[in-house]
Amino acid sequence: MFPLNRNRRLRQSPAVRALVRETSLSPADFIAPIFVVEGRQVREEIPSMPNYYRLSLDLVSAEVKSLWTLGIKSVLVFVKVPDALKDNRGKEAVNPQGLMQRAVAEIKSTCPEMVVMTDVALDPYSVHGHDGIVEGSTIVNDPTVEVLTQMALSHIEAGADFVAPSDMMDGRVLRIRQAFEAAGHTNAGILSYSAKYASAYYGPFRDALDSAPGFGDKKTYQMDYANRREAIVEAQNDIDEGADIIMVKPGLCYLDIVRELRDAVEVPIAAYQVSGEYAQLKAAAQKGWLDHDAVMIEQLYAFKRAGADLIATYFAADAARLL
Repeated sequence: MFPLNRNRRLRQSPAVRALVRETSLSPADFIAPIFVVEGRQVREEIPSMPNYYRLSLDLVSAEVKSLWTLGIKSVLVFVKVPDALKDNRGKEAVNPQGLMQRAVAEIKSTCPEMVVMTDVALDPYSVHGHDGIVEGSTIVNDPTVEVLTQMALSHIEAGADFVAPSDMMDGRVLRIRQAFEAAGHTNAGILSYSAKYASAYYGPFRDALDSAPGFGDKKTYQMDYANRREAIVEAQNDIDEGADIIMVKPGLCYLDIVRELRDAVEVPIAAYQVSGEYAQLKAAAQKGWLDHDAVMIEQLYAFKRAGADLIATYFAADAARLL
């Protein structure tokens, strides 16, 4: 006898498929990265990231309004720092009138309800392109953490809702949380890049911010991509130190890590669909090898299906329009 259970009954129409769909995706799931530069009326396309731009502050306001209209509730802010302001100790990173601090204030003035997250790491400010202070050929941990703490505090004081330490220094979440509490910022959030791997997928991002390392690599602080269990250790440490949300970066090659963490922790998990992943799809679509929109949505569903609550993605606006 033919089986009584016919699984295709639940696939026979769009309406039926929608009724039984296990995973949902909405614009409110997205965190939209924004690259900010000095100047006025600056809208520079990033060559390795087609249709993505560096924006001057006067154009950021319109961009944020557009994102909010699409249903996107959060932005992650990065700044491209002029070479003249770079040094080895991140002095500009803690400038109350620095580009990041002004960007936060501008976004909050334009769209107060937008959740503003800020990148906390020294690589955009470093003459060496590393995420921390360099002594000899070593990226030193504890002195870097002290600067990152001041940097994070300045972002919150400028109006940010969350800071997003992406540096992978040990203990930085604890020091940032202690500083927030001491200053009375008990509601300030921390989205920690807990499982950030030393990946080759970051190339276009480093082009966007001119933040490629000037020597060596970042493997002494970013994670070895051969490791899985280590991600749980890193994430649990950050949670214990006061992180509210944890991040896995990159995304598609690390969906197993997202799943591992979803099974291990209870806090929200974000995944970052990074610049190299964006560039790959754009290049393949330009060649006519892939259906851009169909693959984009399929990839975003993969993040949610693996267990991510939030997705930082350069496709945020495009996906929101389709959804």
